[in-house]
Amino acid sequence: MSYIEQKFNLDGKTAIITGGGGTLCGAIAQGFACAGANVVLWDIRPEAMEAKAEEIGKKCGDPSKIACVEVNLLDEESIQKGLVESAKKFGSVDILLNGAGGNRGKGPLIDVKADDFEFVLKLNLLAGCVLPTKYIAKYWIDNKIKGNIINVASMAGFNPLSGVWAYSAAKAGVMNQTMGYAKEFAQYGIRVNAIAPGFFIADQNRKLLLNDDGTPTQRGKDVLERTPMDKFGTPDELAGATIFLASEASGFISGITMPIDGGYLCNNI
Repeated sequence: MSYIEQKFNLDGKTAIITGGGGTLCGAIAQGFACAGANVVLWDIRPEAMEAKAEEIGKKCGDPSKIACVEVNLLDEESIQKGLVESAKKFGSVDILLNGAGGNRGKGPLIDVKADDFEFVLKLNLLAGCVLPTKYIAKYWIDNKIKGNIINVASMAGFNPLSGVWAYSAAKAGVMNQTMGYAKEFAQYGIRVNAIAPGFFIADQNRKLLLNDDGTPTQRGKDVLERTPMDKFGTPDELAGATIFLASEASGFISGITMPIDGGYLCNNI
């Protein structure tokens, strides 16, 4: 085995990817599978998840490495059952990618609806971070497994985006939780980090950033003007950084949030 293979391969590892039916998490799942891991997609949408699993199986050349488990991440019993089923599929679980999330609504703070705010907080912070971590970390501690958690934060966690109040607050919370978990679980050999994607074209933001003809909307132009690399990210560009955090190569890294943003955070005048 070469040095690169030794440091970055995920052979023999099993990763749970929450929100696995989505564009970005699906790309990360594909990267994990191509790096040697078994992958279990978790999603509440079975059709989207199964379509993504079929796509990943073709790309990695081994459909048997990909499994699907329908899980409602706001239902703790569903998470527990999903974990048991996932561990049975490949014998163990070693990596958790907390990727579930999304937004509802955009507008001035004075127009915010409390129900929408609460839903987005629960989706991104509870379902997208706290509850899966709670049960999978306990499973690792009980079984003396040195697991690895990667949370999905956002540029909005560093610098709130206009009009998406709950989403920005939730992603800042994900970054906060990442540091807290890293400290608490270090004694068990469990590492916890996060990635903060910049602006990637995915299903949930496509119409916000692109017109039907593929040209940027005004919002898209505003984003590109603040992104020194002057482009949107592609889903594949998330995979390499995430593989690094999941692999032996990052063995002494825990508690960080890694921006993957085309230089968005270093934009200045």
